[in-house]
Amino acid sequence: MDLINLINHYNKQTENLIPILLDYQQSKDDNCITEDEVKLIAREMQISESRIYSILTFYSLFSVKRRGKYIIQVCTDIPCYVNGSTDIIRILEDSLLIKMGETTPDGVFTLEYTSCIGCCDKSPAIRIDSETYGNLTASSLSGILAEYRRKFYEDRE
Repeated sequence: MDLINLINHYNKQTENLIPILLDYQQSKDDNCITEDEVKLIAREMQISESRIYSILTFYSLFSVKRRGKYIIQVCTDIPCYVNGSTDIIRILEDSLLIKMGETTPDGVFTLEYTSCIGCCDKSPAIRIDSETYGNLTASSLSGILAEYRRKFYEDRE
């Protein structure tokens, strides 16, 4: 996605900064906004870089460091913890061969902790991008990961 075209699509209006950042970040395989991109946005929208960074560093949806195409956020609030989120973390780390906070070498997944994602009745739960998955088991996790990996490589063909 061309960043300048996206900014123009939103008419360079500062009230659209968050949607611009979200749309652009989600269009990228590395799921982050770089320093050069911040400079370009600031110049095109005539706002300060610090204003952009204040948004990028405040909201957990944004990142200024490279992440995987798909961000797996594991809920660690009490209902998920009591119902096995620590087991889910172990399964994810073992399956993906990374630790929480890391990205798979192929750039497909990043593991992150998060607080409540609103699925207490389906705990333990994770969120991948905007999709939430609950009542997780080793088997269901395996299927979810396989589907996202398949999607990633199909999109590249």
